[in-house]
Amino acid sequence: MTETHYSLVGDIGGTNARFALVEKGSVQPGAIEILPCGEYANLDDAVRDYLARVGVSEVDGACLAVASPVRGTQVRMTNNHWRFDIEEVRAQFGWSRFKVINDFTAMALGVPHVPDEHLVHVCGGPGDSRRPRLVMGPGTGLGVSGLVPIEHGWVPLMTEGGHVDFAPTDDTEMAVLRILKARFGRVSVERILCGQGLLNLYQAHAEIQGVAAPLDAPEKITAAAVENTDSLARHTLRHFCEILGRVAGNGVLTLGSTGGVYLCGGILPRFLEFFLESPFRNGFEDKGRMRPLLEFTPVYVVTEPYTGLLGAAEALGNPEV
Repeated sequence: MTETHYSLVGDIGGTNARFALVEKGSVQPGAIEILPCGEYANLDDAVRDYLARVGVSEVDGACLAVASPVRGTQVRMTNNHWRFDIEEVRAQFGWSRFKVINDFTAMALGVPHVPDEHLVHVCGGPGDSRRPRLVMGPGTGLGVSGLVPIEHGWVPLMTEGGHVDFAPTDDTEMAVLRILKARFGRVSVERILCGQGLLNLYQAHAEIQGVAAPLDAPEKITAAAVENTDSLARHTLRHFCEILGRVAGNGVLTLGSTGGVYLCGGILPRFLEFFLESPFRNGFEDKGRMRPLLEFTPVYVVTEPYTGLLGAAEALGNPEV
């Protein structure tokens, strides 16, 4: 097989760019390399270096998932210095096609290709495989997408579901809302359900309880909660999981996604055991008369580290993207 039978796929975040090759007709990424964005002036330099590293002089097309909005042909990365024009890059490398998609759209498209051993069942089921799926991921922000089944594949939904209003359900959450509203004005669920959001929630609980909040980073809160060395951190992380459950349940009701909920991103796998014992399920199923619908819907944590690359490969041949 000649090298022009390969396509390039990438998943580019604020810090790292993951690149891989896929053969025609396949979505399985090979020759995966992770390159630090800060070491390259721009996308084209990183692509050239990647192709040199894997010993391929040219590919026939590319699909890149990027952590930024994609409008028109101009792409400005949200959390790094890269800027590029899609058509200019395509012409520069002589690619027959070049797609650029949002990173969470790629995450959603990758989900159907994740092997079972990288899916951890949380609760619920058996679900209905003919119905939509909900894909969510707390990370730098809160990504929300959906997959709608069509005859031979999936249509991904590009949503801003992370920016729906935070809806408190008891007096403590009313107090959390009041504290965060004083800081931010409007309070979306992303103000709580992301890395920075965990810190916001921890500080709010400290204020409610009238205690100090010595931990200053989400990873410190997570570690202290898991190791049970800080009761405030543990209380906060349990509450974080419960709110995530409620928001996921709301998404199922809105989208009708009894095909399943797939929780992606780098945060949850870091405290998977804690998460599985958390009140997530209570929050997810606590929907009054709709409880049976939520109990019927399976929820999984996705532990596949290259879901975005699988999705970029799927997007190459998916006319709906």
